[in-house]
Amino acid sequence: MDLQVQRLQNNTIALQNVQKTLENTLSKLKLEEIGNWTEKQRQLYAGYFDELWKVKNAISTYKKVKDVIAQQVALVNEYQRSIQMLKQDNHFTEQEIEYMYQVYAGILTESLNNIDQLQLVINSFSTQMSDGKRLQIISDAADQITENRMALKQFTDFNIGISIQRSKGIQEVDMVKRLYGIK
Repeated sequence: MDLQVQRLQNNTIALQNVQKTLENTLSKLKLEEIGNWTEKQRQLYAGYFDELWKVKNAISTYKKVKDVIAQQVALVNEYQRSIQMLKQDNHFTEQEIEYMYQVYAGILTESLNNIDQLQLVINSFSTQMSDGKRLQIISDAADQITENRMALKQFTDFNIGISIQRSKGIQEVDMVKRLYGIK
């Protein structure tokens, strides 16, 4: 009888060990299943995140490019306004006006070079680079166009000052100020 009890106990222990092994195997399978599911979710959301990041960069690039184009339009408008005023101002010689045209043309040429650089950057088919590099070049082009615009404005202001100095009376000074929109 003792022997049978001991065998039953041994069988019970063996069954308990088998049960533990099955439980461990089942737990391991469940953990692997959970791990695989988690990895799939991570990959899925990583893909979504990458796509959202690309869209964010595209929107950011678009906004910066839009700002650069607006700066260029403002520069061209200011150039046209300055040339128009020069044509109406009789305080400059033909040589001085020719020199002024050359300076204005140089500023416009420089700004067009910046726009060409911008076109290369935004045309992703002809230029491959990282988004960071692309945004840096766009930012640099924007800075250069801003500098060109400031140079154009300073040169125009300098020319206005010369015209006012060459004016011979208060009425003529007032006329020059009206011509250039100075109050």
